[in-house]
Amino acid sequence: MKKILITLLALTAILFNGCETDFDVTAEWKDITVVYGLISQNDTVHYIKVNKAFLGQGNALTYAQEADSSSYLGQIDVWLIEKSNNQEMRRFKLDTTVVYNKETGIFYAPEQVVYKTGFRVPSDYVAKKITYHLEINNLITGKVVSSLTPLVHDFNIETPRPGLQAINFTAESNQRVKWSSAVNGRRYDVTIRFWFDEVHAPARDTIARYVDWDFSTVKSSSVKGGEPMELLYAPSGFFNMCHTLIPYKQGSSFTEDQVLARLVNRVEFLFAVAGDEFNTYMEVNEPSSGIVQDKPTYTNIVNGIGLFSCRFVKSSETPNVKMRVGPSTEERLINEGLKFVKKIGN
Repeated sequence: MKKILITLLALTAILFNGCETDFDVTAEWKDITVVYGLISQNDTVHYIKVNKAFLGQGNALTYAQEADSSSYLGQIDVWLIEKSNNQEMRRFKLDTTVVYNKETGIFYAPEQVVYKTGFRVPSDYVAKKITYHLEINNLITGKVVSSLTPLVHDFNIETPRPGLQAINFTAESNQRVKWSSAVNGRRYDVTIRFWFDEVHAPARDTIARYVDWDFSTVKSSSVKGGEPMELLYAPSGFFNMCHTLIPYKQGSSFTEDQVLARLVNRVEFLFAVAGDEFNTYMEVNEPSSGIVQDKPTYTNIVNGIGLFSCRFVKSSETPNVKMRVGPSTEERLINEGLKFVKKIGN
């Protein structure tokens, strides 16, 4: 779940009004810093995306394809400052690094420069009331861009109950996922991840694989924590998901002809929690269902635009207990024509 948030939707909305791409610049040039970053205690490496808005004579789409048009290229220092009860504890300078998998689009690709640092969030971050402060210093203009975020705290999962040894998806009635909301958590995306093994021809190699069953978002009423949260799901949807996602499609790295057999493994429930600012940003950028399509630009960056917020991913798994697939679910999968076979010892 370690993902870098590399999105420039806000920048696109500002720079590209309608279909016009030519600018006649008559106003004084102004540096606009665009920032995106998320901090999570799950991560030991943290990334911040920093770009600049650009103006010039000619086609803005052409400028966007040039790295030096939207990158600061050594003109800025980027810092993350860890504070406890508003007192500075640690300070981390971020170094530039290159990611090589950005998809082709308006901005230059596939390489993109991001800012990176490595540290672990202290285990007692809750007691210390830790917050993280972003500070970007422009070495040429002296401008300081800043933001801050708390962290999403850990929380309790009630159902599936901790220590559950096995789970089945053969019940006819709806089932519940229940948990308590997290302090500083606002938006919850729940996923059931089904792990299984595949035996591939010709060498009979065994490959571990998973598919994700995603559910609609659940939001808490506040970020105070402790609020009872619940999600209902129909167990039969598990088998529909398996039919849709498990067989290899054309263009995949493998083909169904290569699969000799599949064996069930385990299931985990994943809770991806977004902080309050992150949730607001996502709400602003959700597709509009009304007549008015224009959306406001949301930012929590001082002297810039973009987003700096927090997230947290929690799994139902524990180091000592993994939730295996129950016998009745395994038996039905065997009869579903998906190449599942009986797993010895299950």
